[in-house]
Amino acid sequence: MKTQYQKYVKEKTPKNRLGSNMVKAFITGGIICTIGEAINQYGQYLGLDQKTCGAWTSLLLVLLSVILTGMNLYPKIAKWGGAGALVPITGFANSVAAPAIEYKKEGQVFGIGCKIFTIAGPVILYGIVISWVLGLLYWVGIGL
Repeated sequence: MKTQYQKYVKEKTPKNRLGSNMVKAFITGGIICTIGEAINQYGQYLGLDQKTCGAWTSLLLVLLSVILTGMNLYPKIAKWGGAGALVPITGFANSVAAPAIEYKKEGQVFGIGCKIFTIAGPVILYGIVISWVLGLLYWVGIGL
């Protein structure tokens, strides 16, 4: 019985293709970064300072990600590109926009309001906690 179950699990478990997944993530992340760099360079061409160019680049990448999420294209990009699409700021924007779109039919409060940070909430929570802990360790280290 146990060996039959193990055989069944082995058949159903998707094969991990680490090499090809890494190449796909590299290509996807590289394209996102290239788009970001093109926005940044265009901003500099228009005469904006580096700080303003960075802000506009982030803003436009988030906007592009939300639009692609609304058109149901970003999930397909993320499925193909894996971490290359999920790690940049565009992936975070997708993780906020996707639940908002999905739960819109449940209403503004109980749908969008309650579910919008379903995916992004843990990232925000643990990011803040780890930042606080590292800041405290840094502060204690400087005090010595």
